[in-house]
Amino acid sequence: MEQGVSFDLDLIRRYDQSGPRYTSYPTAVEFDESFDEAAYKTACARSNESGRPLSIYFHIPFCDTVCFYCACNKIATKDRSLAPPYLERVYRELEMQSALFDKSRVVEQLHWGGGTPTFLSDEQMSELMEVTRRHFTLANDEVGEFSIEIDPREADASTVKLLRRIGFNRMSLGVQDFDERVQAAVNRFQTEAQTMTVLEAALAEGFRSTSIDLIYGLPFQSVDSFGKTLERIIEVNPQRLSIFNYAHLPERFKAQRRISEADLPAPEVKLDILQSTIARLTEAGYVYIGMDHFARPDDELALAQQAGTLYRNFQGYSTHADCDLIGIGVTSIGMVDNTYGQNRRELAEYYADLDAGRLPVFRGLELNRDDLIRRDVITRLICHFELDKASVASKWDIAFDDYFADSLAKLKGMEEDGLVRIDADKIRILARGRLLVRNICMAFDAYLATKTGPIGFSKVI
Repeated sequence: MEQGVSFDLDLIRRYDQSGPRYTSYPTAVEFDESFDEAAYKTACARSNESGRPLSIYFHIPFCDTVCFYCACNKIATKDRSLAPPYLERVYRELEMQSALFDKSRVVEQLHWGGGTPTFLSDEQMSELMEVTRRHFTLANDEVGEFSIEIDPREADASTVKLLRRIGFNRMSLGVQDFDERVQAAVNRFQTEAQTMTVLEAALAEGFRSTSIDLIYGLPFQSVDSFGKTLERIIEVNPQRLSIFNYAHLPERFKAQRRISEADLPAPEVKLDILQSTIARLTEAGYVYIGMDHFARPDDELALAQQAGTLYRNFQGYSTHADCDLIGIGVTSIGMVDNTYGQNRRELAEYYADLDAGRLPVFRGLELNRDDLIRRDVITRLICHFELDKASVASKWDIAFDDYFADSLAKLKGMEEDGLVRIDADKIRILARGRLLVRNICMAFDAYLATKTGPIGFSKVI
């Protein structure tokens, strides 16, 4: 696949609308409470016939302090006594979930997210992994992709050593910005030394991948200030970087009301930061994977993209496309067979279901044939920036141009603007369209066409 991304300021301004991030299609907006525990169990039984490997996502919701920009599902607390009762329910859910899946199915992918997974003590993290291994068969270290999100303020070299010992081989670190004025404005005080300690320990302990999260568009950021943070990160040469756009939605996320809009960089400054960041990362040898993600050319994500095997799910880009995903913990989302299922979003409700012997799945969706076809198309575009029409037509027994006549009509203007090239056999997203891949995917989204007014998604840039 041809690599590279082109920054066209005029096009970005014209196309910078709100839209889904497509960690799933249909998106979670379409989930319905008619999908319940019984529907989920039926999907699990069907999935056992496939023999597919498994992926498990654990949501650890607790954070010691709240970062004002954060839009994640979290519980800000300094009360560490909340962890044991939560883990007690997670263990119960693990036992109930394991009973639904054939023991021959191996867990090839495991991820702890949050919140802050390292909110847990060393003993609690060790026990959680031990209980997981008791109920599921985890792949060996060479095959398994076992990752954890780390807040460097909640970890040190000994923490990293423990995480490697209990089985993790990949980590992502939240950094956002080293600038002290920016950190004060978003209530995230994190020294460069704390971050470097964790990164150096990860290298020493043999972690196979480290990923750094940065955010542009935060209060007081400028091209120069953000560039200093970026340069320091480039010096340590992580395998991956995620450069996220801050979406200021204080009407939806209460913590964001603590951020003064007057302190946010102007839209043109945000675009300048993004343009400078892309140029610097390209110069440093990083490949643009898509949707805010960059990787070194030898990283698994870049290699999977070149090989046409890259995939995208609720945790972002992945090299394991053929797994059924089990969501464990409050708010977690699973993807089993042709369904999505989400756990209760309130801790008390999550506890109540498990204490009553019920799985806490309270809503979801069973995908119909059209959903599956469109998900396939959107996944190919968002992962590989191209798709072969004949391949899609053969897989789903459709005439591609007829089936997607409305979608192709919506792409005409984008084709004229040089974002995409549509041939008789292929759709290719060109370099100047790659930052706007969400817009292109939206042309294939059947649900967006039925919506009127604000659709509740973040801006694409």
